[in-house]
Amino acid sequence: MKKLTKIMAMAMVSILAMAALTGCGGGSGSIKFGTNAEFPPFEFIAANGVIGEYDGIDIAIAKKIGEDNNMDVSIENMEFDSLLVALQNGQVDAVIAGMTITEERAESVDFSIPYYRATQVIITKPESGIKSAADLSDKFVAVVQGYTGETVIIDLGLNYESFKKGTECIMELVNGKCDAVVIDSATAAKYVADNPGLIIVEDESAFENEEYGIAVKKGNTELLNKINASIQKMLDDQTIAELGDKYSVAE
Repeated sequence: MKKLTKIMAMAMVSILAMAALTGCGGGSGSIKFGTNAEFPPFEFIAANGVIGEYDGIDIAIAKKIGEDNNMDVSIENMEFDSLLVALQNGQVDAVIAGMTITEERAESVDFSIPYYRATQVIITKPESGIKSAADLSDKFVAVVQGYTGETVIIDLGLNYESFKKGTECIMELVNGKCDAVVIDSATAAKYVADNPGLIIVEDESAFENEEYGIAVKKGNTELLNKINASIQKMLDDQTIAELGDKYSVAE
């Protein structure tokens, strides 16, 4: 009886150890991604999403990462400014949200290899006379709080107001309450396609190229390595490029 009890106890220890390994951010098991589903075509809410009600380039990438690593994937939607705090607090295992890799952010989190390159552009109306970033000097600009566009506008010393959602910025522009919106290029293309009468103005001299990465908690190299391997695979076999083409023309 004592020997049997000992065997059962050892078996229970093994089961608990395996369960610990399959927790969030570990090996096979589950992974929760934080996102801000207000950034089409990268993440948005749809009737029939890739993961639950969530759809977009990033969501499809997250799903593929889960498949490659035998992980169940879930999405936690929140305001963009809350994402890295949620990551550090353990509320999510990783953040995928069209997030630009910056030195400042890299001080508090670890980033994956880049998976997408973008730049900031200006959305405006044809009659605004805006042809470059220099023409924004006497204009009023709408940006999304926490996005790279806000940082760029602050650096340029322009008059602006920040909003929680890109759609709110676009409505300000459509309703004549601002002169322009500064936001990432792929998202700008989607907004302009959905809102006739708006145009995109590019200015390579004012807006540098930026790269998107997936953030994980500082020091979580095991999860980061898994994510990197999956991203590299998707870059090599053109999966991410195909997703970009698919969602850039999606309704």
